[in-house]
Amino acid sequence: MELKSFRVRNFRSINDSGEIDVSRITALLGRNESGKSNVLRALHSLNPADGFKALNPIKDFPRHRKLSECNDNTPVVDSTWQLSEYEQRCLAEIWPAAEGVSKVTIGRRYGEKRYVGIDAQEAAFDLAAIKTEARKIDAAVKAKASKLTDDAKSKLERASDAFIAAIGAGATAVKWAESATPALAALRQALAAADTELTDAQDQKIVALEEMAEAIPGNEEAHTKARGWVVERLPKFMYLEDYPKIKGHQDIAKFLKRKSEGQQTAADINFEKLCKVAGLSPQKLQELLQSNDQETRGQLANRAGAVVTTAIRKRWKDRELKVRFNLDAQHFDTLISDPNSVYDVEVNLDERSRGFQWFFAFYIVFAADTEDGEADGAILLLDEPGLYLHARSQGDLLRHLEDDFTNQIVYTTHSPFMVPAHQLDWVRTVNIAEEAGTTVSNDPNGDARTLFPLQAALGYDLAQSLFIGPNNLVVEGVTDFWILSAVSAYLNDQGKAGLDERLTVTPAGGAQKVHYMVALLTSEHLKVLVLFDDEKDAKATRDDLVKGRLIRSDSVVFASEAFEVPPTEADIEDILDQAVYEALVHEAYAKELKGKKLELNAHIPRIARRFEAAFGSLSIGFHKTRPTRLFLQKMASDPSSVLPAGSEGQFERLFKAINAALEKHLAR
Repeated sequence: MELKSFRVRNFRSINDSGEIDVSRITALLGRNESGKSNVLRALHSLNPADGFKALNPIKDFPRHRKLSECNDNTPVVDSTWQLSEYEQRCLAEIWPAAEGVSKVTIGRRYGEKRYVGIDAQEAAFDLAAIKTEARKIDAAVKAKASKLTDDAKSKLERASDAFIAAIGAGATAVKWAESATPALAALRQALAAADTELTDAQDQKIVALEEMAEAIPGNEEAHTKARGWVVERLPKFMYLEDYPKIKGHQDIAKFLKRKSEGQQTAADINFEKLCKVAGLSPQKLQELLQSNDQETRGQLANRAGAVVTTAIRKRWKDRELKVRFNLDAQHFDTLISDPNSVYDVEVNLDERSRGFQWFFAFYIVFAADTEDGEADGAILLLDEPGLYLHARSQGDLLRHLEDDFTNQIVYTTHSPFMVPAHQLDWVRTVNIAEEAGTTVSNDPNGDARTLFPLQAALGYDLAQSLFIGPNNLVVEGVTDFWILSAVSAYLNDQGKAGLDERLTVTPAGGAQKVHYMVALLTSEHLKVLVLFDDEKDAKATRDDLVKGRLIRSDSVVFASEAFEVPPTEADIEDILDQAVYEALVHEAYAKELKGKKLELNAHIPRIARRFEAAFGSLSIGFHKTRPTRLFLQKMASDPSSVLPAGSEGQFERLFKAINAALEKHLAR
């Protein structure tokens, strides 16, 4: 059975959540105190792993409402479930009327009962039609009675009147069958006592009512069995808000003693789950200790460490960590080391970061429970998973839930890194208002705080998809990106040397951010080239990147490489023809410059800087984006007007230098 949707009412902060669609993985996104946890708790109550029970109105009924409004029949959860083809066949075998039923509904109220709805196409119970047939039988019987002696006539007529009264009673099919069965039998006896027979057609009407009355109890019994079968098939819900911790130091002898006495602690249970995942038996380890077979104990511990290490490395992407189990007499220690660090030191699990302890325990417990364990086939309800994890590790956890679990999972979060940006149809937003209480929307809506994680996740994803690829050319600003992209596209269309199509031009958002952008991209193991303006600060940044081993010196290109005779300083704008750029500036700022004269200082080496200084002397702000936008417009309509042959050749020279740097990088 697969959960398709559910609705929560009258539970804590929830008056009516609305219908909530459920996917294989469903993310409930909302700010703190919006009622996300209450949605999970209510759903969990439908079939908790520790047994179904009545809810407590004092604790669970909304506090702003009178307790007198709540009783055992007050609705809490209604859910819709999709049946597999196998389950559909089984249901039809139990209750033939359910042939073709593919979905069922299951609900709970505050009392100790669950309610199952099976939309079967069973024959409708039509009491009016039954009464019509009964009147026809009554007329036939009284016609026969009219031919009898007075005493026999009156007896048969009274029997027919009693039949009419009984056959019309009962508001439901079952109640009708209870009164109809003896009434039909009494009529048969009265006809036999009067030694009277109806015609075959008249008798067939009585037979039809007898068959109907006989079938109803059997059909109701099958219906009851079908509802019970649905409840038996209902998956368990596992709700986790306080995630388990596994101790890094265990005493096997004391553990076995507590287990034999039935006094296991939560830590003991988690230790047993660790042993299950590792393929170890604490009892076997203790027996080997008593027989002094240290070699076999060591081999078992070594194998177990390798098994858990392999599993953890698939999911913990921060570092290539190694897990080793150390046996010292009856003591069992879980040790973690980082083989790739400068100092490969083993640290007990108890002393690792809180985030790692959380992830380790999360994986171990769930791996043990879902592989033929108590959570096998269960629906997992996770409240704020990964709360203590680094942002990158939260993304790893999300992929872990998606790739390594077959269970349906419903989880709450307010972290952008737990938002499945690649599957936004998994996201439901949770909002809270004073009168409406907690509500859940299948379409993203809500206030700014509710939607912020979604906006942040989408913004990050958009930035990744727009400006980042496997081979990146990092440039300082967006105007560099515009000019290079436009000119490169034009040259490639002309069959000339543009940028290699494998390159993605990535603006850093300013010269001071180039270092951070390069660090970000190289940390993702992407190939990175950098195009700098040729000036003092850029060269210092280049040196820092090379010294920090973020990039090699031959992966850095300067704008001055566009020139046959490189100038002392150069921006991308300097590659454009100087007269063209001046014309673009005057046209872009025609309104601001009307009646004013610009005085350009020829001693300032870069043209954009010259205009910044000249505009500053007139108390006008200069922004490179305005002439650059105008350049893009003219490149689209009349490229030769802004890209004369000289500029074209300089851009080709620059693009060839960049492409050569890319080939070197790819060759490495």
